[in-house]
Amino acid sequence: MYDTLVLSLPTRDSTLRMRVWRALKDSGCAVLRDGVYLLPTINGDGAALERLEKEIRSHGGFALRLQAAPKAPSEQDGLQQLFDRTPQYAELIEQVGTTKASLPRLGPRRGRTAVQRVAQAAQKLARIDFFPGQAKEQAAAAIADLKARYAELHAPNEPRASMRGLRRANPADYQKRVWATRKSPWVDRLASAWLIKRFVDRDARFLWLERPSALPKKAVGFDFDGAEFTHVKNRVTFEVLLATFALENDAALHAIAKSVHFLDIGGIPVADARVLEAMLKGAREKAKSDDALLAEAMRTLDLLYSGYKSAAP
Repeated sequence: MYDTLVLSLPTRDSTLRMRVWRALKDSGCAVLRDGVYLLPTINGDGAALERLEKEIRSHGGFALRLQAAPKAPSEQDGLQQLFDRTPQYAELIEQVGTTKASLPRLGPRRGRTAVQRVAQAAQKLARIDFFPGQAKEQAAAAIADLKARYAELHAPNEPRASMRGLRRANPADYQKRVWATRKSPWVDRLASAWLIKRFVDRDARFLWLERPSALPKKAVGFDFDGAEFTHVKNRVTFEVLLATFALENDAALHAIAKSVHFLDIGGIPVADARVLEAMLKGAREKAKSDDALLAEAMRTLDLLYSGYKSAAP
């Protein structure tokens, strides 16, 4: 069910137009067509539409509030898409990244203000995210990382933001190990294996399991239920490894992580993700074993990482 506001404003009252436009935007209304605006009845601010109706009428305009209900599930899906906040969350995450990069030069006071500003923007967006999904979770994780980075730089003696079930690990404890995951690896497992080999354990050997219960006693499991390293909340295994081994401040790895996240569990679209997916699909067609597939993926991800590194400011 949706609260609906049908309106027509006086053509010469520009002040009223601007005030109404801002109020509609702040309340999170979706535009069904020119002059017709929707809010979900359950979690929207119906009182905001009532106030607008009264204000528009008091200024000589036309305003009528109705309730609308879609007749079919497909219509409901279409209406929900009108409230998709993914583009706004993508902009917010970009802002988080920019703020995070600027923290070392901002200093404690200005840095704290910058972090608070981004957190407030996230809260404002969350208030009008009536059908939240992966994008909101990604933004929350990004802001948690931003707060942790601020604490690391400017408040080392203060309690840190929770890593949401993550822990820091010493790479020295993970050298010359056997790392095991499910057979027929795809994006997250391939990228995680590349990350392990290049940044954690250069002598790593990989084992592809028929079933997780076949994990050898001394092997390090990753990307399956019960593994030592696997999904934590909204983070895919690649992102968990980044955080666990303190690699999250590498901008090139962070860029790869965005694509891996999107291809594995969805969320905010990433332009480079489809290219990475296409290249890995080609590697999968060419490879005759999981070891051969990883070897091809290693070359692909090496090139992608080098490209991101060279493009970094």
